[in-house]
Amino acid sequence: MLAQTEAAAPAPAEIPEPGRYVTNHRGTFNGRQIDYTAIGADLYLLDPAGKPRATIFSYSYLMDEPGDPSTRPVTFLFNGGPGSASLWVHMGAFGPKRVIVPGDGTAAGAGPYKVVHNPLCLLDATDLVFIDPIGTGYSRPLGETKAEDFFGVDADAEAIGEFITQWLTLHRRWASPRFMGGESYGTTRSVAVAGKLHGGLNGVAFNGLALISVILDFHTARFEKGNILPDVSYLPTYAVTALYHGRIKAPSDQAAFIDEVRHFAIEEYATALLAGSRLAPAKRRQVLRKLARYTGLSETWLDRTNLRIDPGRFRKELLRDKGVTVGRLDTRYLGQDFDDAGEMPDDDPAGHMIAGAYTGAVNDYLTRELKIDHGRPYQIFNRDALEKWKWHGAKKDGGPSWPGYVNVAPELGRLQRELPDMKVWMANGLYDLATAFFAVENTIANNGIDASRIAMTYYQSGHMMYVHEPSLESLLADFRTLLAS
Repeated sequence: MLAQTEAAAPAPAEIPEPGRYVTNHRGTFNGRQIDYTAIGADLYLLDPAGKPRATIFSYSYLMDEPGDPSTRPVTFLFNGGPGSASLWVHMGAFGPKRVIVPGDGTAAGAGPYKVVHNPLCLLDATDLVFIDPIGTGYSRPLGETKAEDFFGVDADAEAIGEFITQWLTLHRRWASPRFMGGESYGTTRSVAVAGKLHGGLNGVAFNGLALISVILDFHTARFEKGNILPDVSYLPTYAVTALYHGRIKAPSDQAAFIDEVRHFAIEEYATALLAGSRLAPAKRRQVLRKLARYTGLSETWLDRTNLRIDPGRFRKELLRDKGVTVGRLDTRYLGQDFDDAGEMPDDDPAGHMIAGAYTGAVNDYLTRELKIDHGRPYQIFNRDALEKWKWHGAKKDGGPSWPGYVNVAPELGRLQRELPDMKVWMANGLYDLATAFFAVENTIANNGIDASRIAMTYYQSGHMMYVHEPSLESLLADFRTLLAS
C-alpha cells in the first residue's frame, strides 16, 4: 500500500505582463477619410492590495487627430449572453471592418467569408471601444481569482464599470462625452453599469445609452406557469412572423396591423389569460378565433395549449406542414429538424447559419490585421458563464439585490430622473423571438420610465438586425442621431 501524503496546493499561475497591440489604419467613414489607431490591449483589474485579479481585453479605435477631447465622444460597446464576446457588434455593425452574410434569412455557407471596409462605421463621430467581459474573448481571471467570481449581474457590472473608469483615466478622456451600448443581455449590462457608475455619489454619468435588442425586465421572457406577461408580450412578434411566412392575411400596412395586434393583446388576450379557468366559454371562443387569425396557428392547437404560446412551440408548429422550423434570433430563418413530430425545434437556424462566418472573420481579423498574438484562442461564447451566472446578488441585509426575476428597468427610470440630459435609444428587430419588441414596450410602461425620452426604432429583421443591409443602414443612421443629440 502506498503511503498517503498530503497533496501540495497548486502554485497560482504566474501573472504575465499585459498585452498591447497597436496598428495604424486609414478608412473612409460617412464620406470622410480618417486616419485612426487600433489598440488591442489588456487592462488589469486590481484587488484592494493592488494585485491583478483579472484582465479585460478591449479593442479601441481612436481617430489620430480628434481635436478637442472635450467634444470628441467615446462609445463603449459589448454583446450579451451572458457569456458572449463582442464580435457580433464589432464585426457585424459598428467596427471599421465587418463580415458580410446573407440578409434574407439564408445561410452564410462555408468560407472563405467576405470581410469588407465598413463605410457606415461611426469613427467620424466617435471613438469606439469594444469590450469582451471576463471569460470571453481574451479576457480572463488572473492569479488565484476564478472566472465565476465575475459571473453575475452585479459582479459583471462592477468589473465593466471599473474597466471604463480606468480606460478614461489611461486615455485622458474624462472630459469627453460618453456613450455606452449593448446588445441583448448587453442592454441589461448597460443599465446596470450606468447605475453603478452614477449611483452612490460616484458621479460617472453617460450622455447616452444605445440599447439594441432590449431586455431589461426578465419577467417578460420567462414562459412559466403563472406568468402571463411573456405570452402577451410575444404575440405581436408571432403575428408579424406569420404574416412574413404567408400564414395569415393582413392589411398591406404592416404598422397598422401591428397596432391592431397590440390592442388585442392588451385589451382582450391579457384579460382572457388572467381570467384563466374563470373565462366564459363564449369569450374563450372569441379570443381563440382572433388568436388563430393573428398567429396562423389552428384553433384546435391553441385550444389544447390553453391559449398560451411558448416561443419554442410556435417555432416548431407554424410551418410544421412544410417540414421546417423558424428561427429564434430571427424568425425569417428556416431550419430542418431530425423529424417533424417533436414539440420543440432541434436548434436555432438563425444562429448556426451565420456563426461560422463571424467566428472565422473575427479570428482572422484580430490575428492578421490587428496583429494580436495572445497565444490562446479567442473565446466566442462561454457556456460556463451562462450556466453559472448569478442572477441574484446580496444586499447588506442578506436579501437579493434583484428580487424575483432580474429587472433593471427601474434603475433606468432612476437614471432618467437624476440625469435629465441623458439620451436613451432602443433598437428592436420585428422578427426577434429572443427579445420581443412588445415586451420592451410593456417594460417601459410599467417601471417608472419616461417613454417620451426614449427613442424607439424598429427594423425589418431580427435580434442581430445588422445582418440585413437596409436595417444596418438605418441602425447606424439612428445611432448617429443619438450621438448628435
